[in-house]
Amino acid sequence: MFKVAVAFDHGGFSLRERVLDQLQKAGCEILDQGAYEYDAEDDYPDFAVKAARAVQDGQADRAIIVCGSGVGACIAANKLPGVRAGICHDTYSARQGVNHDDMNVLCLGGRIIGVELVSELIDAFLSASFSDGEKYTRRLNKIAAIEKEVVERGEVPSPS
Repeated sequence: MFKVAVAFDHGGFSLRERVLDQLQKAGCEILDQGAYEYDAEDDYPDFAVKAARAVQDGQADRAIIVCGSGVGACIAANKLPGVRAGICHDTYSARQGVNHDDMNVLCLGGRIIGVELVSELIDAFLSASFSDGEKYTRRLNKIAAIEKEVVERGEVPSPS
């Protein structure tokens, strides 16, 4: 199965044990990027970037990041070239994001979804694979070209 980086801020911390348990049941190797204890003053970018960078650097195949709404984590993760994060609160998007867009980071809202849906979303995300049909590959190549242009212009640091 996959090596999956995980990260949680205070807004997603309530789902931490459920996410870890579901990944263990799926046979995944877990790269835990915190938070390891609840801290109402922590900031989602600190955790989101750790998990996203693990995917970017090849330390993990995929990542799951949980903040309060999922939005902030998704925005932060998508700042890194090679990371394709999506916020998904339904199983169709969690599966289709991988199938059509090669999504490698699943962002969830700990204040939006319940514990049962978390399991279904993780299963949909992990069971999906990229459909390398011509139109999907063409679209993915366009995203890669945008990232390359941004890096070449010096707008973001190049991936290590």
